[in-house]
Amino acid sequence: MEGVGVDAGSAVAPFAKWRDEFSRTFQYYLDRSTPNPVHRWLGTLAVAAIYVLRVFYVQGFYIVSYGLGIYILNLLIGFLSPKVDPELEALDGASLPTRGSDEFKPFIRRLPEFKFWYSITKAFCVAFLMTFFSIFDVPVFWPILLCYWIVLFVLTMKRQILHMIKYKYIPFSIGKQRYTGKKPATSSGGSD
Repeated sequence: MEGVGVDAGSAVAPFAKWRDEFSRTFQYYLDRSTPNPVHRWLGTLAVAAIYVLRVFYVQGFYIVSYGLGIYILNLLIGFLSPKVDPELEALDGASLPTRGSDEFKPFIRRLPEFKFWYSITKAFCVAFLMTFFSIFDVPVFWPILLCYWIVLFVLTMKRQILHMIKYKYIPFSIGKQRYTGKKPATSSGGSD
């Protein structure tokens, strides 16, 4: 009886060890990719291109693509929204300034850029894997789905942009602002 438990435990141990090694290695490369946003997004663009080529090649899986589009739209809204919505609640010191005389507070996203990238990349990978199973290839008239998604995108972005204008926040920064001192007054003192 004791030998049976040992064999079952020894069969699980290599799998658990492999899973831990894989998890550690994956986390290592994920951590190394953090300071390289351009490379990360180029990789995601490559994964998206492979997915699009797969869908184009098999001429199907439009429901999967529609679901992927809705999921990405949901992620985009989280990426463009502030962590604390000024309409719903005002926290001490973490809310966006609403007047010009308010103190500057940095824009904190509800969904950080790294999580946004990681979620989109995972979504494209899962959608790509779904294209290998015919159960997900539901026959639909794809132009209707595309039109509906475009209408949904336009209405959602319109609402988000109006929210940005109302509360005066821009979710993108082009870099650190540089302030210059007063320019010295130049005298146009030519020799007359």
